[in-house]
Amino acid sequence: MKKESASKILDSMDEKTRYLTPIFGSEASDAQMPRLKMNLNPVEPRVSYEMIKEYLSIEGNATQNLTTFCQTYMEPMATRIMAETMDKNAIDKDEYPMTADLENRCVAMLGDLWHADPAEEPMGTSTVGSSEACMLGGLGMLFRWKKLAKDAGINIYTEQRPNLVISSGYQVCWEKFCRYWDVEMRLVPLEKDHLSLNMDTVMDHVDDHTIGITAILGITYTGKFDDVKALDALVESYNQDHPKMPIRIHVDGASGSMVAPFISPDLEWDFQLKNVWSINTSGHKYGLVYPGVGWVIWRSKEALPEDLIFWVSYLGGNEATMAINFSRSASQIVGQYYVLMRNGFNGYKEIHERTMDVAHYLVDELEEMGLFEIYEDAGNIPIVCWGLKDGVDVPWTLYDLSDRLRMSGWLVPAYPMPADMQDTIVQRVVARQDFSMQLCVKLVEDMKKEIDTLSKAKFVTGNTQGTINTGFDHGGRALVSKGADVQTTAPSSQK
Repeated sequence: MKKESASKILDSMDEKTRYLTPIFGSEASDAQMPRLKMNLNPVEPRVSYEMIKEYLSIEGNATQNLTTFCQTYMEPMATRIMAETMDKNAIDKDEYPMTADLENRCVAMLGDLWHADPAEEPMGTSTVGSSEACMLGGLGMLFRWKKLAKDAGINIYTEQRPNLVISSGYQVCWEKFCRYWDVEMRLVPLEKDHLSLNMDTVMDHVDDHTIGITAILGITYTGKFDDVKALDALVESYNQDHPKMPIRIHVDGASGSMVAPFISPDLEWDFQLKNVWSINTSGHKYGLVYPGVGWVIWRSKEALPEDLIFWVSYLGGNEATMAINFSRSASQIVGQYYVLMRNGFNGYKEIHERTMDVAHYLVDELEEMGLFEIYEDAGNIPIVCWGLKDGVDVPWTLYDLSDRLRMSGWLVPAYPMPADMQDTIVQRVVARQDFSMQLCVKLVEDMKKEIDTLSKAKFVTGNTQGTINTGFDHGGRALVSKGADVQTTAPSSQK
């Protein structure tokens, strides 16, 4: 006998039987999840919800995902206010002026955290994430350089393109920026003795076509901070000799700029430094908001080229917009305001200090095992990075260990360092607010168990083939990107 369709079964139910019937006891639950084309008939909301939830449930546990910087926890009241404001369009400031006011308040509070001087009239905007914020920071440097070059009589339409100087530990959004806007990417190589921007060589990469230098506050590979204060001094010295084409600094603080003000308040890296003209961050990393929000702030009106500000007529009003994206939900902005208000300065400080304590415990345990060389010991942000010690005699690789930990639900990536260090394989743990000390103790126990299993195994996979199937490192790029136009050494004229 042919089964009735799910929709007919549901149509035959009254209000009582429809909601008393167990979801997985009803033939309605036999409805198929569409894959390549839409289903013809509607599916009852309870069934749709449970089927999708069940399908997603076989994914990894977000709390055990130690590869990602993105937040995996927010308080119930935060998620509630965000859910209640998902229908608001962030771009429509005329219709939602109070939401626009919350965005402006966030910009002001972040500017204050980063020592922006109100007298300079700092300006900023929310973005979909730090990648869009980096794009805007890069465009600010590019537009400013074009104006300076024109005033200095430099022909910007020759084969020599503008260039951006950055360490090889960059996140992929900078490679995208350079490719999209035809900017030459000049990479300062990372070395074992220089796991952040090398101050001995960085200025060798600079010339009159340099739009700026990006300093990274929390390199994706290791979590290390570039020494922005030392860079500022080098840039200031350069600018004294090149008054017509001065260089400025953009700080990519995707992770670190929402940690340093609370953990290292005496560290000078932000608008306290004369040549830092723009800073970006991820609200959804250590800003403690679910994925989908970033911020970029320029120290002054002078630092933000007018060409980046658009006045658009939208739903009856003229709106100023700096973002690349247009219509998007305001819920992430509301979420950012909630956590800034809810936690306050001391709340953020307490959360980050506790997270740092967890990361430092992991460092101590790794050192006690005697197998690993620690490349980053959570000195700046709650990130721990390690590799196998030279000469250590084990029949397994970090890729094997990563695979074994995955069996216990832990996602701890193994991956090669960037160019010039690609033979160095490391693992990394990003500690977040929902990674408690109890969970870290469990991770260490599982690591010891899996190391013992691998060491006693008669057969080891010998997985040394790269990162594709071993975890997400959040760098967003392969070791070598086909077609990438990057320069890892200074031009011959600069050597």
